[in-house]
Amino acid sequence: MLPHFRPQDIADILIMTFLVYQLYCWFKNTRALQVVLGLLFLGVIYVVTKNLGLFMTSWILQELGTVLLVLLIVVFQAEIRQALYRLSLLRKLFDRQEVGQRVDLMEVSGAVFGLAARKIGALLVFQREEQLDDYILHGVPLESLVSGQLITSIFIPSSPLHDGAVLIRDGRLALASCHLPLSVSSEVPQHFGTRHRAGLGLTERSDALVVIVSEERGEVSISVDGRLERVPNTADLHECLSSLLLPQSAQAQRVSLKARLFSNFWPKLGVLAVVLISWLLITYRQGEILTVTAPIKFHNLPDSLVLARSYPEEVDLQLKAYSNLVRSPRDLNVVVDLDLAKVKEGGNTVLIRKDDIKLPPGIVVDSLERSQVRVTAERKIRKDGTQKIR
Repeated sequence: MLPHFRPQDIADILIMTFLVYQLYCWFKNTRALQVVLGLLFLGVIYVVTKNLGLFMTSWILQELGTVLLVLLIVVFQAEIRQALYRLSLLRKLFDRQEVGQRVDLMEVSGAVFGLAARKIGALLVFQREEQLDDYILHGVPLESLVSGQLITSIFIPSSPLHDGAVLIRDGRLALASCHLPLSVSSEVPQHFGTRHRAGLGLTERSDALVVIVSEERGEVSISVDGRLERVPNTADLHECLSSLLLPQSAQAQRVSLKARLFSNFWPKLGVLAVVLISWLLITYRQGEILTVTAPIKFHNLPDSLVLARSYPEEVDLQLKAYSNLVRSPRDLNVVVDLDLAKVKEGGNTVLIRKDDIKLPPGIVVDSLERSQVRVTAERKIRKDGTQKIR
């Protein structure tokens, strides 16, 4: 029988779908995705072996999973840090907003095709929203204005800075002779050399834009989001740079909500299906109702009174479990803790509210055997035999 969906469950599924899809978009072109898929496969084997009663195999996989999780965090700490930075909704509020110099993209495009005509290899990195400090190594600081003549002079073979990439950040040429991470994708054509693999490797890990000039073929390519596209002429390169280097907010205004929802439809549908199946597996105990006997305790009794009698001393509760991630209600030390702050001398009736029963998330009170407790309070007796009077 299918579980009953609460509004909280729908919100739970949608939030997890959004988070998982964002992580998928980030890791899909990196080695981390392959490692995560391997860990998920081991997790499936662990669940199967545990349910089949294969104690040794499930125990080994359980212990191995803890070690692999630590190794995953250590090996992919840069990717994890960058992914968390991407998911931060407040980063635009706290990041320092710097307005850089305006780059003459037409002049840059002309210089790039000038290098291509002379078959001089070049690699230009344009930083966008995400920081690239974790991926760019051994750069020589320049912090100069961007000009076509400067770019040409850097990449001519006689220049000491020609080997590597230049980083254009905040409208300035920040670094030269940078080393970039190489792509490990098996789909990169064999005829692409180190320069193309470096450009692809950086865009697989960040939102950077990389312009690549082939030394052998004199071709110009542009790499974004782990994809490589050849650019035929200066005008097309200028158009690509102009559209891709616009502020993200300006680009977002041009995209309708419908286009955002249905772009990359099949990956989004696949992620939704995975999250929904996982939610069903986690909450397959939804609707399970168990009866638990809970003792009744009291607090906040006025100082002038003492508790003489109470009835009953325990009550039967019917608890409903919504998730398989929490312990069974049978294993919980459930207590009904009643507030006696408003109790007066003599007989009192104290109502049992669901808020008086402390339960972990995922377990709720379905019904109570009794909804009230009879409490008798007496005034305290002093040592001299007289009653304490307020």
